Amino acid sequence: MRTFIKAGNKVFSIGTLLLYGTTLSAFQPPRDIQQAPSNAIQPRSAYPQRQITDAKLVDAGKNVFSVRCAFCHGSDARGGEGGPNLLHSETVLKDENGELIQPLVRNGRPAQGMPAFDLDDVQMKSVVAFLHSIPVSSHERTSAVLQIPLGDAKAGEVAFTQHCASCHSITGDLRGIGVKVPDPKVLQQTWLMPGTRGSAPEVVVKPKRVQVTLRNGQSISGRLVRRDDFNVTLQLEDGSTRTVESVGENDPQVVVSDPLEGHIKLLPQYTDKSIHDITAYLESAK
Repeated sequence: MRTFIKAGNKVFSIGTLLLYGTTLSAFQPPRDIQQAPSNAIQPRSAYPQRQITDAKLVDAGKNVFSVRCAFCHGSDARGGEGGPNLLHSETVLKDENGELIQPLVRNGRPAQGMPAFDLDDVQMKSVVAFLHSIPVSSHERTSAVLQIPLGDAKAGEVAFTQHCASCHSITGDLRGIGVKVPDPKVLQQTWLMPGTRGSAPEVVVKPKRVQVTLRNGQSISGRLVRRDDFNVTLQLEDGSTRTVESVGENDPQVVVSDPLEGHIKLLPQYTDKSIHDITAYLESAK
């Protein structure tokens, strides 16, 4: 009596299988196309996809990032001139609410050439929101060149008048800026935050100054060297430095004068379009 075996939609005799040395596994559907059980656990992505909950905060973070970080890390955080792709950074991937990103940004990585940035809590929160808003996959490119989109010079003139004209003039201190700084990305970084990395080196910004009033009424002033929750260090006019301990709130009284304060306050007011428009307007100043 011959014995038959069904494999898939075909029926074979044992003799045929033995004759050709074929095993039943050869007639099984390929493993990679077999359907998984409906209750099978699907593998999780290594790249968290976070839902955007505050679009305005993300936009604000994009503006801060474009000023402080994009020159090195690219406008889309995927790498730029000297800085790595942040979207595949273990720090960014594991961060939830800024607990890992914030210390890194504020302390920097001097050994790797990354300076410290004194972002306030609102700016820091917005940058974290921006980084977490960017979809990430394993097919990311490892680097990107920062491109400055062509803006509308006429719209830029209106935006410049609204935001910048109280302190600057295209016929005064910014006369011929489009010739002096011909690279659009350097020009954009220069007017947004002069004196920072990526801005024109010939544009020199005065350092922060600080006035410290002690409990006995004595006042000390000079260039701010460092300030934290415990001490304030300043350089006096004779070149020496002095550190004053912070005993409590307003003890001593500390007043910091930042030449870039106006630029910092304006950052949340810019839109991505207005930044490019103002850049186009300044670029046209030949």
